Amino acid sequence: MNKVLQLGLQSSVINVAKFLVVPIRSLRVGSSIVGVGVGTRSVNKRLMSNATVKSIPFSINNSKGKEVLKIVGAATDQNCHQMGSDSGRAEMGTPQDDRKDIEAMTVQELRATLRKLGLPVKGRKQELISTLRLHMDSNLPDQKETTSSTRSDSVTIKRKIRNMDEPTEDDYSNSEAYGIEHGEKRVKQSTEENLKAKVSVKAISKERKSLTKTGKQQIHLKEEALSTISSELLKTEEMISSLSQSEPWTVLAHKKPQKDWKAYNPKTMRPPPLPEGTKCVKVMTWNVNGLRALLKLESFSALQLAQRENFDILCLQETKLQVKDVEEIKKTLIDGYDHSFWSCSVSKLGYSGTAIISRIKPLSVRYGTGLSGSDHDMEGRIVTAEFDSFYLINTYVPNSGDGLKRLSYRIEEWDRTLSNHIKELEKSKPVVLTGDLNCAHEEIDIFNPAGNKRSAGFTIEERQSFGANFLDKGFVDTFRKQHPGVVGYTYWGYRHGGRKTNRGWRLDYFLVSESIAADVHDSYILPDINGSDHCPIGLILKL
Repeated sequence: MNKVLQLGLQSSVINVAKFLVVPIRSLRVGSSIVGVGVGTRSVNKRLMSNATVKSIPFSINNSKGKEVLKIVGAATDQNCHQMGSDSGRAEMGTPQDDRKDIEAMTVQELRATLRKLGLPVKGRKQELISTLRLHMDSNLPDQKETTSSTRSDSVTIKRKIRNMDEPTEDDYSNSEAYGIEHGEKRVKQSTEENLKAKVSVKAISKERKSLTKTGKQQIHLKEEALSTISSELLKTEEMISSLSQSEPWTVLAHKKPQKDWKAYNPKTMRPPPLPEGTKCVKVMTWNVNGLRALLKLESFSALQLAQRENFDILCLQETKLQVKDVEEIKKTLIDGYDHSFWSCSVSKLGYSGTAIISRIKPLSVRYGTGLSGSDHDMEGRIVTAEFDSFYLINTYVPNSGDGLKRLSYRIEEWDRTLSNHIKELEKSKPVVLTGDLNCAHEEIDIFNPAGNKRSAGFTIEERQSFGANFLDKGFVDTFRKQHPGVVGYTYWGYRHGGRKTNRGWRLDYFLVSESIAADVHDSYILPDINGSDHCPIGLILKL
């Protein structure tokens, strides 16, 4: 292939409609021409078969708008031999003309040209001219070869033609019908791409439909699952509601609960029974709020209670019996509980009263505190029974009353006297103190602590006295020791129907000497037993 580099200052402009611009991708510097060219092809198939291509000048303007450089490359094809007339050769120009044009160029134009050819641009004007001439001479064929060789298709070149991604000159040498073949390839490629696009669109559409269907199925399944969950939640709520009505104590009820508190449930919180043969005593205590009224209730059966709990000793408070009623009541006692001891109020008839009913015969029994002439013993509030290994004190502590009328008496006289009585007995045997002690010692022991700060049974004075006279003197609150974070009430006032909503107080206790606290197997509450505004509580003590 013969190639000619032409440099000229012609100002002619290419008619793009008549010629096909063909840039060449490869760029070679040195012995070969820069591989960017503009060739011309006739659209007519007959002319293309003759393969006669003329070189057309393409002008490149510098930044001042003046035409500076014209590079013409000749592309020769094996099928393109005959150039034709001399007019075609004259149109191309001669090397002598090119040298004159180079000498007429300014330094800036020379550097711009060399830069576009990828040649060095440093040096004076004469050095730049020499560099450009050397480059021309190395790329021009000798005269004989120019006149006798196959006349080439001239291709006007312009470096930096828009983009370098168009077909190269080598692509043209393989086929005269490149344009048609390339066009067919493009059409075929475009058709294939369109078909692929259509298939892809159909696939996407099908996938969308499938996803939509799947989504609907998933939504349907989720709705069914939510419906099932809602149904289960409703059933659970109904069960909780039913349970809260039948067993309200299982629902935590407190105005100011701590995060680790839980409601007491005797079905789940009581320890397993002691192994058979373990020596122990089971004591129950209950403020019956009127024994005769309780026995008249059709819903209550003392026999069933005894059979169910199988207690050894039963302590009662607030029996409200008179001395004359005791013998008649003894006749109604269950067989096996042959030992009963009753203390009745004599200062106010049908008021207060305590009793111990046992199937174990005690060693001795005392009534009151034992202080001669003491007003404390006139209300029948204390019965003390001595057994082999402990003393059992059953007491009904005076209520401070409406308006706290008896508060001073309670904390300054009663609590101190009872504490001294206990400590005296403890000198010989451990003591178990039980009964209605009429004090909710801590906030966990009352539903509404803030609203009862000046209510009898929860005043700061009563609570401090409870601690100072009993707990601080070595007695242990067995229920709280066993259940430190459990809300369990033993009293619910009739006035506001507190039992239905479990809004209660813990006023009933088993306090034991510290020496036998470790022998307590279970301290429990029986909130399911009705018949009074209090419920029974129990203690199982290993002997």
